[in-house]
Amino acid sequence: MIFDARALVLADLQARGVANATSVSALDEACSQRRWWLEQWSEGADYVGGLIAQDVQDALVDQHGRADLTGLWPVCEKCDEGPMHALHIEPDLGGPDPTWVCEESGAVVAGLGRLGG
Repeated sequence: MIFDARALVLADLQARGVANATSVSALDEACSQRRWWLEQWSEGADYVGGLIAQDVQDALVDQHGRADLTGLWPVCEKCDEGPMHALHIEPDLGGPDPTWVCEESGAVVAGLGRLGG
């Protein structure tokens, strides 16, 4: 389950061109921590992918801040007007079936792992 979730988040990092040493390290750290979490609560398997994506988002904001494009991963590419803004995972607990949603419009953009198309 952790490897599947990692692959989905990595695909989204790659799709937005931010799969670098910093973001992949954040991903690996999130996977490590969620592995323990999943061992404690095996019923949480449906939530782990979305939670890992949220963990990576939080780590990138902590490292880069919201003013840096990398800190806003993934940036919404659907909205043409207004300030640059990020997507977020819904539902808030990461699952089941996590999707990327625009912070501004509330529009569903893509399922987790499908930002590339």
